Amino acid sequence: MLQAEIKSLLKEDISILIKVPNSGKHYLCDCGEASLLTVKEVQSVSALFISHTHIDHFSNFDGIFRHQIGSGEKVVICGPANIHQQVEARLKSYTWNLIDEKAIEYEIREIISKEEINVYTLRPPHWNLEFVKTQNFLYEDEYVNVDFAVLDHKTDSVAYLFKEKDSVTFNEDASGFRKGKWISELKSAFENNDPNKEIEIEETVYKAEELFSLLTRNSGFKLGVIMDHAASEENYEKIKAVFEGADLVYIESFYKDSDQDFAELNYHSFASASGKIMNECKVKEAIPIHFSRRYTETDQEEIETAFYKAFHKK
Repeated sequence: MLQAEIKSLLKEDISILIKVPNSGKHYLCDCGEASLLTVKEVQSVSALFISHTHIDHFSNFDGIFRHQIGSGEKVVICGPANIHQQVEARLKSYTWNLIDEKAIEYEIREIISKEEINVYTLRPPHWNLEFVKTQNFLYEDEYVNVDFAVLDHKTDSVAYLFKEKDSVTFNEDASGFRKGKWISELKSAFENNDPNKEIEIEETVYKAEELFSLLTRNSGFKLGVIMDHAASEENYEKIKAVFEGADLVYIESFYKDSDQDFAELNYHSFASASGKIMNECKVKEAIPIHFSRRYTETDQEEIETAFYKAFHKK
């Protein structure tokens, strides 16, 4: 099951680390100031997911790439329109005369729309953008695929849903056969929807579909991160389309209910509005995050109380 850790303290800017258990694979959502984020964790990040590039979500990007340079790895950066130019500008603002061109590669995936993702590469020491292609999906690896919604924050603000790959388990007690390589062959046929594949067990050949009853498909865990967004019906329709039924969602709850006027003015959400949309999405668990730095711990408790009251409302 995917695990998420908030790496920023109450008075710091937001950053969330998502880990794949037993893999060493990490994903980072936003690059705000985050004193709890370790160098080792940064070096294990294979992809960054930037909601938008307001300073409180992007200020620590320099600290991230500082600890990635020299890894020789390819790191993916996903973000809204113009993210490729903003990353390029940050990298080009330093002198890199001692860095080898193979020190790292950044692949930038710029979200234009749900069907249009522009892909660029950046390599040291000159960090010149190279356009690669346009594709119709954002991110997928052996562990997750990532869906998204582009929300209005008076600029594009991308909310991300990490969907863990489904797993298939074998019911050993129900089989009556000895273990063997046939189990992996059966799982492969099941995952590839190949019911006619021949599976040999103890010198007898079966069609795969005859054995599918021994397998159970387990839906992958769905973890969402919804950052800054206006409390508007247009945004809520987009959120519902992507996050409905998610297992766990972290959602921006920047203002107290008593500060709704500030929320409207600044295209942010507020406590009960965030709780309400999570309730309407039938999310199993929701956590309010990213509170205004003006607030105290007592204010945070007030936000959480209002959020959970709205989230659990019948």
